[in-house]
Amino acid sequence: MSKKGKILAIVSVVIVAVAIAYGYSLYSKIFSANTKFEETEVYVNIPSESDFEKVKSIMTAYVQNMETFEMVAGKKKYNTNVKSGRFLLRKGMNNNDIINSLRQSLPVNITFNNQERLEDFCARIASQIEADSLGLMAAITQEQFLTENNLTTDNVLSIFIPNSYEFFWDTDAMSFRNRMLKEHRKFWTPERLEKAKAQNLTPTEVYILASIVHKETVKTDERPRVAGVYLNRLKKGIKLEADPTVIYAVKKNSGDFTLQIKRVLNRDLATDNPYNTYKFSGLPPGPIAMPDISAIDAVLNPEKHDYIYFCASVSRFGYHEFAVTAAQHEVNRQKYVAWINAQGIKR
Repeated sequence: MSKKGKILAIVSVVIVAVAIAYGYSLYSKIFSANTKFEETEVYVNIPSESDFEKVKSIMTAYVQNMETFEMVAGKKKYNTNVKSGRFLLRKGMNNNDIINSLRQSLPVNITFNNQERLEDFCARIASQIEADSLGLMAAITQEQFLTENNLTTDNVLSIFIPNSYEFFWDTDAMSFRNRMLKEHRKFWTPERLEKAKAQNLTPTEVYILASIVHKETVKTDERPRVAGVYLNRLKKGIKLEADPTVIYAVKKNSGDFTLQIKRVLNRDLATDNPYNTYKFSGLPPGPIAMPDISAIDAVLNPEKHDYIYFCASVSRFGYHEFAVTAAQHEVNRQKYVAWINAQGIKR
């Protein structure tokens, strides 16, 4: 072989070696594990309007080698096409897998129930999606929205039916509100609307009464009977005199919804607040909590009876004793008062 041929052969070998080394290096950067968290899986939230610099600041907590991550992101053009949302990362993922995952936003299951106030509800939702509680409050109480849907700030909570709903994490406040209104309308089927009409109630009024039933008893099998009592009182024009509304009124007047009230006192019954159904006739201006669906359906499908009164039972804890007359009710009430006094419960 000539000298020139030998030189060419050597150069070729060097080029091939360099190419192999470069290829291996590139392969390692793309396909070697590049996570640094110990959990099997972690979820990462990328806010709306994020750029690649924002993504890098977030991913610092999850990526071992940011330089190789950035290089692969550039080659896959992710750095100029960032997606917002919630993303799943698995331990041991390589840069290629990480970038692919950051392009596939996953839905989140939002759940809520038993919130007493709109403020509490918005705070709970804000803990599950990107929209913050102030933005949610503003969207839900928007004057135009309330007017168009015949709602008030007192009763707007009634459009939210407690359940589990699938959303993308980067859902904004307006989109969340509008979706919930759509779910509300879907819930109120022609059959449910007809049942509400049969009770001479609107869907909002059903929700308000259901919130009282929900708070009165945790026993779902007893809710239709409790609902029947309140519907009997409404039909007869008798005040509801529901203890949970008194508790709500006391909390509302105090501005402290963390109050723990286990016993309603005589002075509480005089609380001057429209939510106090001992003082004011008819339904309160809004729900006192989010009722679950069993309470709503209890109002729509009440037990038919002649009971006007009920009181907590001292023999079947969690349940109640029902009465047709005031005299019968007084006997039940005295038993309960004696029991609660024996427990030393003063408030």
